[in-house]
Amino acid sequence: MKLLRVGTAGAERPALLDQDGTTLRDLSGLVADIDGELLADASALARIRAAADAGELPVLEADGLRTGAPVARVGKVVCIGLNYHDHAAETGADVPAEPVVFFKAADTVVGPNDTVLVPRRSRKTDWEVELAVVIGRTARYIEDDEDPLSYVAGYTVAHDVSEREFQIERGGTWDKGKNCETFNPLGPWLVTADEVPDPQALSLKLWVNGELKQNGSTADQIFPVAEVVRYVSQFMTLYPGDVINTGTPAGVALGQPEPKPFLRAGDVVELEIDGLGRQRQELKDA
Repeated sequence: MKLLRVGTAGAERPALLDQDGTTLRDLSGLVADIDGELLADASALARIRAAADAGELPVLEADGLRTGAPVARVGKVVCIGLNYHDHAAETGADVPAEPVVFFKAADTVVGPNDTVLVPRRSRKTDWEVELAVVIGRTARYIEDDEDPLSYVAGYTVAHDVSEREFQIERGGTWDKGKNCETFNPLGPWLVTADEVPDPQALSLKLWVNGELKQNGSTADQIFPVAEVVRYVSQFMTLYPGDVINTGTPAGVALGQPEPKPFLRAGDVVELEIDGLGRQRQELKDA
């Protein structure tokens, strides 16, 4: 299933995208929202699926309807840095021996087509298309003989917007360059895990002002999705509705020759992942 949330910010309603790829169906008569509570409730998800198969869900008029982030009340956004061989190479970084883990605050999450704000005094705002994993059941200390993907509710597209000067040149950890407002557009859909049989076989693309900048595959990940979920669960408890951004392929502005083409107000970024949908953001000054 392709689950999404539509409406004005803060007042989104749950919806489903029909198999035709164009028709929206209203889920508000069945569930209150798409959040961790829903994703952990197998019976509620089964009711949605049954109602969709039976053609019982009312149609939503999509014209002019904003798409919000597909998961409400995200608990935490865990991010994996330097997780593609080609991205590590372009930035001159060594391939990490273990996953590089950092966080984005949940309030950085916005809708897939919402405005992205270039921070004040920013000179190096950068783009990163990423596969995002959404957790469906509580994961803690996943054992080697368990399947980490059984803890995954679904997948979506994330834009891990980053300010490289804040991240790298201003001292401390990466947090200052990763947590500016609007820096994690998410969506458009949460595609349930049963529709993504192999998360290591997805192409990722990103364009800036119509020019293709990133064109990669999750097959190039240093630590595949299953290993990332297992690894992260050794250090923190993952709850339903938590999000893991799994890294970006080569092609970011940081890896380009000088003068590096960092983002400015007025730029338009578009990104997509196979089967998970497409985002589009116009940048404006904060």
